[in-house]
Amino acid sequence: MLIRREVLDKIAEGSVTLQFRRWQRPTVRAGGTLRTSHGVLAIAAVEPIALAKITAAEARRAGSPSLAALRAELAGHEGTVYRIALALAGADPRVALREALPDAGQTTELRAKLERLPWAAELLRTIAAQPGVRAPDLAAAAGLPTPNFKARVRRLKELGLTESLIVGYRLSPRGQVLLATLPER
Repeated sequence: MLIRREVLDKIAEGSVTLQFRRWQRPTVRAGGTLRTSHGVLAIAAVEPIALAKITAAEARRAGSPSLAALRAELAGHEGTVYRIALALAGADPRVALREALPDAGQTTELRAKLERLPWAAELLRTIAAQPGVRAPDLAAAAGLPTPNFKARVRRLKELGLTESLIVGYRLSPRGQVLLATLPER
C-alpha cells in the first residue's frame, strides 16, 4: 500500500488515522505492519465499506480535503472499498541496523548469508560504485528486469546493507564495512 509523503507526515503527527483504498483484495491485513519512509505503521483494521457509507469525519481522518474529494478519488478505481485504521508504531528497525557496524562475528554471519545469494556481492559493488543511479538504469546494466533488481535490493536492505535515496540507492555504513571484507572479483 503506497501512501503519499504528506499523508505519512500527518500519520506521524497523529492527525491521520484512516486510509481508504479500492482493491480487488486487500494488500494489508489487520494486525500487520507496513514499513514506510516515516517508520513502521501498525494496521489495526481492514474492513470493506460501501462508498456511500464513508462519512465526512472519516474523510478528514484520512487526510482528504473533503468527503467529495475522497469519494471522487475512490470512484476512479475498480474493486471493493476498504477502510484501513492505522497508526505510527515506531521507527523502521532497518534504519538502526544499517548504522550498526558489524563486529567480526556478525561480519562472518553476513558473509555466509551473501554466499547463499550469488548475485549479492556484485550488486553491493554496483551500488557502491553508482550511488543515486535510477533502479531501471542499474537493472538494465545488470541485465535484469527492474522488478527483479528491486527485489534483490530489498533483500540487501533487510540485512541493513543498503538504503534507498530519493533516486537510487547507496550502501549503508554496515554495507560499506561488509563490502570491504569481501574478496575482489
